[in-house]
Amino acid sequence: MPIAFYAPLKPPNHQVPSGDRQMGRLLLLALERAGFAPALASSLRIYLPKGDEGLGDLQAAVDAEVQRLLTAYGSSPETAPQLWFTYHSYYKSPDLVGPAVARALQIPYVTAEASHAPKRADGPWAKAHRINQDVLRRADLNFYFTERDRQGLTNLLGGESKVHPLPPFLDVDLIPERTVWQTGTSTPARLLTVAMMRPGVKLKSYQMLAQALNGLEHLNWSLDIVGDGETRPQVEQAFAPLSQDRLTWHGRLTPPEIAPLYGRTELYVWPGFEEAYGMAFLEAQAAGLATVAQNTGGIPSVVQHGETGLLTPEGDVDAFGATLERLIENREQLATLGRNASQFVRRERSVERASLTLKAALETLL
Repeated sequence: MPIAFYAPLKPPNHQVPSGDRQMGRLLLLALERAGFAPALASSLRIYLPKGDEGLGDLQAAVDAEVQRLLTAYGSSPETAPQLWFTYHSYYKSPDLVGPAVARALQIPYVTAEASHAPKRADGPWAKAHRINQDVLRRADLNFYFTERDRQGLTNLLGGESKVHPLPPFLDVDLIPERTVWQTGTSTPARLLTVAMMRPGVKLKSYQMLAQALNGLEHLNWSLDIVGDGETRPQVEQAFAPLSQDRLTWHGRLTPPEIAPLYGRTELYVWPGFEEAYGMAFLEAQAAGLATVAQNTGGIPSVVQHGETGLLTPEGDVDAFGATLERLIENREQLATLGRNASQFVRRERSVERASLTLKAALETLL
């Protein structure tokens, strides 16, 4: 059954790696495994970094894209989609293409990981915010990834009849499964963090992690750091007070290059300010790593506090450091959390589980 797939913020064939691109590809895979035939409908990017001023510049391209799609589908009706599926429509990247095409073809319109932010009703993105509201109200179904997004959608739509859970997931077959966990204390507890070095909340998380570790030099640990970017000098400065022989700077790595690191480390550490949910949390847990992060954003949707990792209050450096110390000193608990993490992701957050959710929900619309 043909399905038109669209990701206005970043198409899954975009050249720059990101969590958005990765999830777009995973959704295509899950739809395929659910028995559908998804096809990328458009690679037109809709991104408004400065506000509504960019809408006018996009309109001609949007109109041309809608017309191109309708012409293509009209000339080849056997391949025309029976449903439109949009990933990640929000106030900076509202879907300007899908609703028009779906309305013209009279097919169901569905979103995944769409979000509604009432605070954007006024300000630079006020018009784009209203457009996104209309997109979500127009949708026959909105799949939400996190509790925060569920609340935003239900508040906008006045109930849950058009919202459905689809927890973040990944292709666990690409992550080596761990069978042995280190419980002794004779070797350092190996910590891992994976994140780009960008201004804003990414840099803030690196700085908090460095500050927390600065009080733990009396313990036996090492840290592998995977990531690079424009704020690398500031990140290195934040970690400068630490003994550098504890740190291994890997720079930017591809997923296949990161996979062996998961197998050699035990604890994934990342404060995660304003994290939507974070694919790296799922990947690390699938590989059998426990997690220490903050209880903020969408992190609780991927890390089960007390079961697969430990979450600390947002902005509390002392609590974050104390939690790290607790697990570094208690390798048995660290191993238990790691085992639980691997089982949780492989059982509950696989592509196969997501495909079952998608199949059951979408078939009600077709």
